[in-house]
Amino acid sequence: MKHLLLTAFCALSLVACGGGSDSNEALLRVVHNSPDAPAVDVRVNGGNVLEDVTYLTASDFLSVNEGKAHIQVLVAGTDTAVINADLNLAKDTKYTVLASNLVSKIQPFVLETTKDTPMAGNLLVRVSHGAPSAPAVDIYVTAPGADLSDSEPVLKAVPFGVTSGYLEIPQGDYQLRVTLAGTKTVAIDSGAVSLASGKILTVLARDAVGAGAPFSLGILEEQ
Repeated sequence: MKHLLLTAFCALSLVACGGGSDSNEALLRVVHNSPDAPAVDVRVNGGNVLEDVTYLTASDFLSVNEGKAHIQVLVAGTDTAVINADLNLAKDTKYTVLASNLVSKIQPFVLETTKDTPMAGNLLVRVSHGAPSAPAVDIYVTAPGADLSDSEPVLKAVPFGVTSGYLEIPQGDYQLRVTLAGTKTVAIDSGAVSLASGKILTVLARDAVGAGAPFSLGILEEQ
């Protein structure tokens, strides 16, 4: 498992993917994204696959059989399930299951990785609003230091629990800012960050440990 450093976009670690699957397997990753939940264990079809997963932690991609899969997220070391989810997994497909929301409302958000590849010199990136204490937000992706008063958001009024489609952008230096929807009030600022070509990324907006501000960003690398 790998820990996501969420203090600032430019200081984030990238969660590496596992290896490829054979023709009868899918790839499945679980992310603990419930800020006030305890550590959890994860079972797939009744068998433990992950243990003692803490907030801001993601697994590698795990190879699982295609078809129906029963996913359980349990309080670590117990049989108390906080999530029971039945998924239908397609072969040669990658899935990320986010255990999200506050623990009293915890729920699975299932993200499927695109099978598209970016054009040469480009990358694919999408944004997931995974901060339950935050309102709807606008997303700005600009050149570093660009004045937001002269910029338009690439995504508008994104509510909690929604993940955008993929945006294809050229490799280069960017600044990503998250504002309260309809305003220029910045809630999260990445600072300058370099994004390399060929990447497929999901950017997650997250609560602080225990819930609430300060909000921050994490990146999951998908390919």
